[in-house]
Formats: sequence, C-alpha cells, structure tokens
Amino acid sequence: MNYDLIVVGSGPGGYVAAIRASQLGLKTAIIERESLGGICLNWGCIPTKALLKSAQVFEYLNHAADYGITVKGGEADFSAVIKRSRDVAEGMSKGVQFLLKKNKIDVISGTGKIKAGKKVDVTADGKTTTYEAKHIIIATGARSRALPNLPQDGKKIIGYRDALTLPKMPKTMVIVGSGAIGSEFAYFYATMGTKVTLVEFMPSIVPVEDAEVSKQLERSFKKIGIDVMTESSVESVDTKGNDCKVTIKTKNGEKIVEAEVVLSAVGIEANIGNLGLEETGIATDKGKILTNPYYQTNIPGYYAIGDCVGGQSLAHVASAEGIICVEKIAGHHPEPLDYNNIPGCTYSQPEIASVGMTEAKAKAAGIEIKIGKFPFSASGKASAAGAKDGFVKLIFDAKYGELLGAHMIGANVTEMIAEIVAIRKLETTGHEIIKTVHPHPTMSEAIMEAAAAAYGEVIHM
Repeated sequence: MNYDLIVVGSGPGGYVAAIRASQLGLKTAIIERESLGGICLNWGCIPTKALLKSAQVFEYLNHAADYGITVKGGEADFSAVIKRSRDVAEGMSKGVQFLLKKNKIDVISGTGKIKAGKKVDVTADGKTTTYEAKHIIIATGARSRALPNLPQDGKKIIGYRDALTLPKMPKTMVIVGSGAIGSEFAYFYATMGTKVTLVEFMPSIVPVEDAEVSKQLERSFKKIGIDVMTESSVESVDTKGNDCKVTIKTKNGEKIVEAEVVLSAVGIEANIGNLGLEETGIATDKGKILTNPYYQTNIPGYYAIGDCVGGQSLAHVASAEGIICVEKIAGHHPEPLDYNNIPGCTYSQPEIASVGMTEAKAKAAGIEIKIGKFPFSASGKASAAGAKDGFVKLIFDAKYGELLGAHMIGANVTEMIAEIVAIRKLETTGHEIIKTVHPHPTMSEAIMEAAAAAYGEVIHM
C-alpha cells in the first residue's frame, strides 16, 4: 500500500502524470472512481469529436451534388451516431488501461479522499482502504457548471454528458453558452436536423476569440440555420409542458422560445468538494486549488494539476502540467509552462484555432502591431475542397517582428495551429515565416501568406 506517487484521477492530466512518473522510476498508483481516461476520453474531447465527424459526413452527403456526386436516400440514424461515439470513447479508455498496465502502474478503483500524512482513503463497494505515498497528485478535473435558474434534470435541462447520449434527436434545442462546448453541440445538432437557438450573454459568440473570428463563426452558423442570440441571457425555463418554455432576456426585451431540450453549456467547475482539502489544509481560492509553477500546493508532498487548478481548462494543458509536476518530483529541472502559448481549439465547422493575443488585447497593451490576414477564399486547396469560409489572421509586434497571436477559422485549422505554437516557442519573426517555404496546395500556406500580408509582400491576394 506504499508508493512513491499516488495520482487521484485518471484524466489526461492524471494518467499522463502517472505514466511519466513510471518512466522516471517512481512506483506509481492511480485512483479512478469511474472510467479510465476521465471526462476527456469518456464524456468530452473524444466522444464529441466522434459526433462532429458523423455530422460532417452527413453534411457531405447532403451537399454531394456540389462535388458532382449524386446520392439518394442518405439518412441519419441518430442512435447509431450516438453508439459510434460511445464505442470510440470506450476504445480510447481501453487504450489508457493498456498504457497503465504496460507502464506497471497500479489502478485502484474507487473514490479517493486526501488525508493528512500523505495518505489517501479509497472507498469502493462500501469498503475503505488507506494508501500511502511520498507524493500525492490531485487531478480530479471538473464538471458541468450548474446555474440556479438552469437546474439540470438530465431530461429537459441537460449538461454536456446528457447531450452525448440523448435517446432520440430533439426537433428543437436551446443551447445556453457559446464557448467551445456550446458551439460544437450547436453545429452537431443543427447539422443533424435539430432547430438550434444559441444564446450568449456576451456581445459575440465564442467570446474569448478574436472579434473577427467570432463574426465569421456567427455568419457560418446562421448559414446552416442556427438562431444566434448575443447580449442575451436565459432568465428561466418552464418545464411543465411537453416542451420547455425558455424566457430569454435580450437588449430589445424578453422573448419566449419553446424547445424540447435546453442544453446548459455555461462552463465548468472544479471537482474539489468532499476531497479532504480542508482537513489536509490545502489552500484554495475561487473554487481552484492554489499551486506554485511546479504544481506544489502549500502542503509539502501534495500537488494539483488540470482543471482543478488555475490556467486554461484544456486536456493538453493538464497533460503538460502533469509531466512538469512529476519531472520536478523526480529531481529534474523542467521549464515552467508558458500559459501565454497555449493553443485553443473549437471543432465546429468551420473549426477555430487560436493562440496568444487577440487584436483587442494587443492594442489594449499599447503595443504597436502589424496585422496580416489571408482569407481561405483565396486558397487553391480550400477552393478545391469546397471549404472557402474563414481566414488566418496573424498579429505581429511592429518593432521586433514577434508573433503575438494567431487566430484561424476554417477547415482543419485545428491541425494547423501547432505550427504557430512552435513558431512562438522558437521566437521566430514574421520575415522568417515568410521565407519558410510551405507546400502547395495546402491550407497551411495561408500562414505564410498571412505573414506576407502583414509586411506588404502577399502574392495571392
């Protein structure tokens, strides 16, 4: 029952930390109360991408004539689409199980509770067992945030987990919140045939993105029939009848929208309740565990990573934090994570990918900037693929040529953003990007062209 390291939670932060720890020679155990892989693999990143792929295939079928192909009788089997998504998630969870076994990590099933003295109590089937370790990492993730005026019942008012497993496709849906989760489900359900109303409190959808990206996504969403309501808030939901009566406050007064289902996608909250933090003396603030740059809490021997600490709530952030944390534990000297160079992705169609400063933030910081923008309508690959919506926008420091931010919207841009992250990590300048030969025809050429546009050297526009 004694380990060098115990990790509580097996999401992309926890299982990655455990594997890296094992690679570094630490005797490691991981505690999981549900399914290996956590929310990301089972109820988040992976199954949603499976749903979105099904929606994209269905969209291709409905627009096959645009590509010179005649398709007859293409119908969506909603239950089969859901089943495929669940099968993909299950396969990934089994993959994590294999990796943990391969790396000789003990998997302990049950609910963990942190104790003083570097101990963890694990309860399963009414029985509690105590485990000890030199180091304990908390990686308990987060859950859908519940609002008082949107009490989730799992049937009429639902969270993202319920949205992944609805028994039948609703004819109408109101989605509250237009961040990555809300926008991805809006695209999925609208493409499958649901009449979707997307409600956003802020002046623009995907409000953390650059303003031009938000405007483009709104145009694309309206094109597929999504009713986008910005500067609006859901005040109440009457669930007494067959449909929900959703009272929405807008800048022009109140409006009632009827829908079969209301999806609350207003963010997440950390899973830190009933975890034993108070008894252990681990400090928290605003619902998050406080840590230093190496994820050490205020109590020696206890660490925290992922959605339960500050920083972006993203799977790849949790994984990076886990690796840094265990490398520090093992006596290495890892570089602290640069939270200003973390890519964010939304997998709707068109996709969104961004990193660094928006134009508004760069201007607010008083930086003199150069902006280069290249539309996919001028891209040969985008035209050939029938995916001309969107653009690449790059923001440079005018004085030094540093790439301050990149904002993309279009087909496959989530696969393109890694180039930008590497460019920023290596402190590459705008002129160096222009002189980096990109393959033709590709969507990624737009990065080179956008850099050229910023410096008055663009060729294809």
